[in-house]
Amino acid sequence: MKKTAFIFPGQGSQSIGMGIDLYNNFDCAKTVFDTADKVLDKEISKICFEGPEEDLKQTINTQPAILTTSIAALETFKSILNIIPSYTAGHSLGEYAAYYASGAITLENAFKLIQKRAELMNDSKGGSMAAILNSDEETIKECMAQADGYVAIANYNSPKQIVITGNENAVKQTCDLLTEKGVKRIVPLAVSGAFHSEYMKSAGEKFAEFVEKFEINETSIPVVTNVDAEFTTKNFKEKMSKQIFSSVLWMQSIEKMIEKGVDTFIEFGNGTVLAGLNRKINPEITTINISDKETLENAVKILSEV
Repeated sequence: MKKTAFIFPGQGSQSIGMGIDLYNNFDCAKTVFDTADKVLDKEISKICFEGPEEDLKQTINTQPAILTTSIAALETFKSILNIIPSYTAGHSLGEYAAYYASGAITLENAFKLIQKRAELMNDSKGGSMAAILNSDEETIKECMAQADGYVAIANYNSPKQIVITGNENAVKQTCDLLTEKGVKRIVPLAVSGAFHSEYMKSAGEKFAEFVEKFEINETSIPVVTNVDAEFTTKNFKEKMSKQIFSSVLWMQSIEKMIEKGVDTFIEFGNGTVLAGLNRKINPEITTINISDKETLENAVKILSEV
């Protein structure tokens, strides 16, 4: 029996104007943005809709902005079509939208958790990240081993896209070695630090203390968690803190859901980053993006026919 999964994008999917079409056309989306503004005690909606770019790209704003837009898209879809997913998953910060979609956390707590996460990650300075395209894992690890200093894999995004993280010089050395081996596409990432690395260990430990204050529910809909690509319905707190300094096993998570019969993924939020990754992971699956009124109506039409 074929199944559907809800997925949510992470940092890098943001752009000015995201969510405004949903906000202007659907009361439930407006409620999500208004709730975010109130809980976060800042106009995150204005940053989403108007920028400026300099403010939107700051981690402290990017993470809650993307989360708010994703949940607004989700709630708008739910108000029109009642589809219960078999699984949920989110890429890095997107996992908090997945927690919400599966019922692990409330809307208000989703915003409180992501704001603290963003603050701690933003304050963790040092290191860099780079996306390696069209190279295999073995070659990347071989070059990492030759670099002088700490470097690790941050994201397994697709068979042909791996993100590395760590000491700035070690990341650069790895990239240089890969270039020597003929890898032509290496993209340095504009981030405030070495996310999903040992550089974030302190942030993860502080976040673990913060998370203890919250009630996290067991869920009937499993979340496929980043840190282990496992179907998870309870004991989320440990994974929340560990995720900050661990590799994001995105490709493995998608493959695991496909193995369990998922053939349709619905991506809620700005852009089509995850749809693009899914095509590279498995071109036979369907990924439908919902980010505005037009894509929502298209998704409802497709899914209603199915």
